[in-house]
Order: sequence, then C-alpha cells, then structure tokens
Amino acid sequence: MQLQSRVALVAGAKRIGHDVAVAIAGRGAHVAIAYRRSRAEADRTVAAIRALGRKAIAVQADVADEASCVAAVNAVARDLDGLDVLVNLASVYDPVAFDALTVAEFDRQLGVDLRGSFVLAKAVVPAMRHAGGGRIVLFSDWLPMSGRPRYKSYLPYYVAKAGVAALTEALALELAADKILVNAVAPGPILAPDSTSDQERAAVERATPLGRWGGGEEIAKVVVSLIESDFMTGQTVRVDGGRHLQ
Repeated sequence: MQLQSRVALVAGAKRIGHDVAVAIAGRGAHVAIAYRRSRAEADRTVAAIRALGRKAIAVQADVADEASCVAAVNAVARDLDGLDVLVNLASVYDPVAFDALTVAEFDRQLGVDLRGSFVLAKAVVPAMRHAGGGRIVLFSDWLPMSGRPRYKSYLPYYVAKAGVAALTEALALELAADKILVNAVAPGPILAPDSTSDQERAAVERATPLGRWGGGEEIAKVVVSLIESDFMTGQTVRVDGGRHLQ
C-alpha cells in the first residue's frame, strides 16, 4: 500500500506515536490522532502533520470502550473521507508488585493493552472493507517475544502484550480475504521512561548488543514498512537492538 493520500488513525501519539504519525504523514497520508487524556500532545502532533501539508485531526477515544472507539472511527472516516490504516500504540505500563496486584488492576491493564487492541481493530474493519482493504499495526513488546518475563511487577503488561502477538495472528487470518493485513511491532529499548536514572539507562545500553537506545524513529521506520508491504501479515517484528539475544 502506498501511503500517498491515504487516511491513517494513530492511537497513542504521546511518545513514540508522535514519530510514527509524522513519518506516516511524511509519506503522504492524512492522519487522525486518537487520544484519551493527552490532548496537548495530540494537538502538538496534529500541528506537526499539518506543517507537512497533510490533513490532521485529533479525536478523543478510550480504546477499552467499544462505543468510544466506534464513534472515533466514524468521525475520522467522515472528516477525512475514509480510513485505510490503523496504528494502535495505546498502552498501560504501570508496575504493580504481585502482592498488591488486584483482579481489578489486572483487568484494567488487559482492558487497554489486549482487549483495547481488539476493540479498536474491530471498529476499523467496516471502513477498511469499504475501502477495499487496509493495514492494522498493533504493538506487542520484546519481552513476551523473547519467550520469558525478565522484570517483576509487570505481570498484567507481560500477559497482555503476549496476547497482542496472538491476536495479531488471529486477526491476520480472519481478515486476509478482505485484503486487510495485520502485523505488530515489539519494541525493546526505544525511549526510556522519564523516571529512568542515568545508571538504569547505562545498564540497558550495556545489555543491548547495539549499545544504545533506539529512539522513536526506528519504530516509525518499521511501521511504515509494514504498512507499505503487500504480502506480510500475521507477523510480530522485534525492534530491540538485539536486546533479546542477551
């Protein structure tokens, strides 16, 4: 799929998503940004896209809520005249010690990362069918794709992101006849959380064969390649600088 004049919806453009959205616009697409609470960040991304000469809007959506997702998708299809691409980066990354982990907190995190991935993907299918095809890019994580958990206190996150990889395969099979290709990205050390200390940053660099953090542009490159591919579906691609090898 060539992105020129296509319409893409990017959910979760606060950090890495900003780079992804701008890269997609740079290939000629019009872009809608879905946000839940980060309106200021969404507006910043919209401004950057419009500066490239492309159409851009921000829509509020809670990926864990089906009605909210359907309303957002309908607004995008109406205001930008269609919908060809979904990139869903919306995620919860909250550490919770096992003894403090409640069923409600487990459900909350899976509701965004796993259930939300399904809900938003399902919401875009009618518009993509109407367009004659489309692309869906979901987000897993390098940890489940490396085959084992490595950090305590992230149980719901790990389970949800492992589920996203399985969801990607299942959706790819279900939607192949509609020419809707579904793939996922599994990032590793891309952008450090704001709370990361200098010592923690350095430790990650030492544990990564390429010896550095990747930066959002590395994810953007892979997302664009997955969208532009016409024969790749059901794959989860690790972008981790070789971190899983250690």
